Amino acid sequence: MRDLVETTVDGAGRSVGTRGSGRSVTVNRRESPLAWLAARGLVTPRQSEAGERLRADYERAQLAASVTMRWVPRVDGGGGGGLDPIEAQVAAKRRFDAAVAAAGRGLSDVLWRVVCAGETLPDSERALGWPARSGRVVLTLALDRLADHYRLR
Repeated sequence: MRDLVETTVDGAGRSVGTRGSGRSVTVNRRESPLAWLAARGLVTPRQSEAGERLRADYERAQLAASVTMRWVPRVDGGGGGGLDPIEAQVAAKRRFDAAVAAAGRGLSDVLWRVVCAGETLPDSERALGWPARSGRVVLTLALDRLADHYRLR
């Protein structure tokens, strides 16, 4: 899905809104920071797949803050065959916790911020107090550990 919007960015690439001094760019607001990095060849397909698996478990476990009502599951159990919704949520939470633990301390912070919370690398670097352009190196290390955890080739 695409949600394209025209915005203006300053010399450092930070958005300054729809008007102002700077250059005009088209941004897809539905593209995740990980997908942006993968589209530009800054992470490998293996790293991208590992990140997408982590994000999928994060969303299945419903770990993000809820902004809408949680609907009651269907009385007939919904779709066919697998785990009921609560069991699936618990299983996803366990997989997510194991994957973050496999990444290790120091790497899980940037991994969660970029992959799960959808922060850009520059925003993550500022929030973590890191030097500019250091986040990609740490993120690729975290994604490699994650890919090893998932046994991706």
